[in-house]
Amino acid sequence: MSKQLVNRLITVVSIVIPVVVAVLFRVKIDGYDFSFLPPIYASINALTAVLLVAALWSIKNGKRTLHEFFMRTCIALSLLFLVMYVAYHMTSNPTGFGGEGVIRYVYYFILVTHIILSIGVVPLVLFTYARAFNEEFDRHKKLARITFPIWLYVAVTGVVVYLMISPYYA
Repeated sequence: MSKQLVNRLITVVSIVIPVVVAVLFRVKIDGYDFSFLPPIYASINALTAVLLVAALWSIKNGKRTLHEFFMRTCIALSLLFLVMYVAYHMTSNPTGFGGEGVIRYVYYFILVTHIILSIGVVPLVLFTYARAFNEEFDRHKKLARITFPIWLYVAVTGVVVYLMISPYYA
């Protein structure tokens, strides 16, 4: 596959994913109880964060095969998270944050930055992966320096958002 085609495909996927997620959030399916999912997908976020750090450690220590394994696992976990997250939100009513005062502003700041960066991290991850896959390691490393902290932030704040809202689940 040509680089141009891959770049176009990544661009399309990076636009389609948030649009489809936004559309599916408006779809409600009754009769299913996926209330057990939030702690599972929060745990997936936590595991992703740990594996991202492990992947960084492995590449810094010359363990390229281990790094590749960790990164592929992080991508797979992110896809699994997305499926569970959408399934939960399509079958459950939204949960409002019940905190008051300063903590409310902290929660919404974390939530809004998490959502915005989770949309932006999709093309970053895909372009970073494509560069490694095409053995463009200098370009991969350059982009990974941007992608890594954003992806790590999204993974960690996903856990934080869950922990902050979990007392308010019905």
